[in-house]
Amino acid sequence: MSDQTGKSPAAWRQEMVATLKSPEALNGMELSPPLERALLEVPRHLFAPEADLEAAHAPFNPVVTKKDERGVALSSVSAPQIQAMMLGQARIEPGMRVLEIGSGGYNAALIAELVGPAGHVVSIDIDPEVTERAAKLLAEAGYPQVRVVTGDAAEGVPGEAPFDRIIVTAGAWDIPSAWTEQLAEDGRLVVPLRMRSLTRSVAFHRSGGRLVSDSALVCGFVAMQGVDAHDEQVVLVNGDESVGLRFGDGAPGEVELLDNAVRSPRTEAWTGVRVHRQEPIVGLQLYLATHLPGFCIMTTDSEADTGAVQPTNPYFSMAAVRGDSFAYLITRPAPGDEADEHVEYGVHAFGPHRTELADEVTALVTVWDRLHRGGPDPQVTAYPAATPDEELEGQAVIDKRHVRVTLTWPPE
Repeated sequence: MSDQTGKSPAAWRQEMVATLKSPEALNGMELSPPLERALLEVPRHLFAPEADLEAAHAPFNPVVTKKDERGVALSSVSAPQIQAMMLGQARIEPGMRVLEIGSGGYNAALIAELVGPAGHVVSIDIDPEVTERAAKLLAEAGYPQVRVVTGDAAEGVPGEAPFDRIIVTAGAWDIPSAWTEQLAEDGRLVVPLRMRSLTRSVAFHRSGGRLVSDSALVCGFVAMQGVDAHDEQVVLVNGDESVGLRFGDGAPGEVELLDNAVRSPRTEAWTGVRVHRQEPIVGLQLYLATHLPGFCIMTTDSEADTGAVQPTNPYFSMAAVRGDSFAYLITRPAPGDEADEHVEYGVHAFGPHRTELADEVTALVTVWDRLHRGGPDPQVTAYPAATPDEELEGQAVIDKRHVRVTLTWPPE
């Protein structure tokens, strides 16, 4: 079998793996030899019959397999880059018992290769169409040993526990208690966790009743369904849908105080912090999310007249609300940079207290630049929801239904 280019599926897999072997492709992680062999062995195209060979093997693109009536993706075969990154975080070894939450088929086949004949793989999804498809494709591709279960993943699969590894392949706002309870004492959980509207693939190891991270990498996933589904709260600040503020963990205070904020003059402040256009700034995102009360993500309608609200990126701007005022981060070409390789961070702020809020955001950006830029990720710890404040360790606490998440940065 080959496509119009004359390349076989095996040749496409080799090309895909060659791209993934670059450390930059996996956010600094290396592709281990066992995972490389699995990626070369599993016929990815058989799990993405909706796509041609080139699209099926595109290293950084998912293949959407189901949409709702609005065209929103409900299920997909994740991009190889995301799957390789998360499997690397999981550190799967031969003979392990692994639970996959979210069924597409391909990722479960990779896990089956990694655990080998002595291991056991269970994949669960709430959508019977998805599980039926995954079971069929797994059997056709030569992986009938993978057990595919239809059910709400918030309950896990208690009859198969304990698991050495649990890998979640859907965006999760919370960490259900069942996942921790069904994880072996020395087990690892890898989950795309949403924290204040930012999603990170967090690799946790179990430490008694809590989960402690050792990596948190940027990712994006279709949101979980079922009892633990969670929608962001969107606050409109322009009297229509042209400017929206997204709060992943609930909007602060009386958001109606913002109704007239955009009608105030705009304060503009610049931080003096310059970054290279290709420099990752994910650390800044998490730093502001954990240190800036009222943190949110601003989105705007790129085709609408948003007046003085002029973000650098209309689809994603780090922002914050403080009572009757709000501010968001912007960039401009760095002054004096003739090569145009750097940008400088600044702030736009609106509302009666815009100047104070702009100063606060500016100060936090400069602290990040001075003390944390290029440094390690914060440690993420998930405690049971009933844990009292005095037993929590961390600089920021995000309360969810099942867990209390803390983030700890190196000392300033």
